[in-house]
Amino acid sequence: MPGLERDATRWGRRTVTASRCPDDRISEKAFSQLVVDLAHLLGWSVYRTWLSVRSPAGFPDLVLAKPGRPLILAELKSERGRLSPAQEQWLAVLRQVPGIAVFVWRPSDWDAIVAVLQGVGDGAAP
Repeated sequence: MPGLERDATRWGRRTVTASRCPDDRISEKAFSQLVVDLAHLLGWSVYRTWLSVRSPAGFPDLVLAKPGRPLILAELKSERGRLSPAQEQWLAVLRQVPGIAVFVWRPSDWDAIVAVLQGVGDGAAP
């Protein structure tokens, strides 16, 4: 998979090396798949709605769960993508819920995404 490489397991944890998302001009769909692939590689369970036509507008793209880690809700955007008012409203509400880390991730955030999913830092949303 372009952009992701798995190193040897260190201290029982997988580490991923990638200095950047392969291309900052990547589509949101392709970027989403890279994030999902990375999450699976690092042992996260991933939920995403494939067809949101009948779902409430604005709910984040990904829900990531891993035992012992805060639940992550991530809205994924291309570099030029903008949040809709419904997305902004959901993110504002979810950021007030204890135990949930809420992010808006873009391809240029790749290093931070890798760090969060590997458990580096406190996982707090920027």
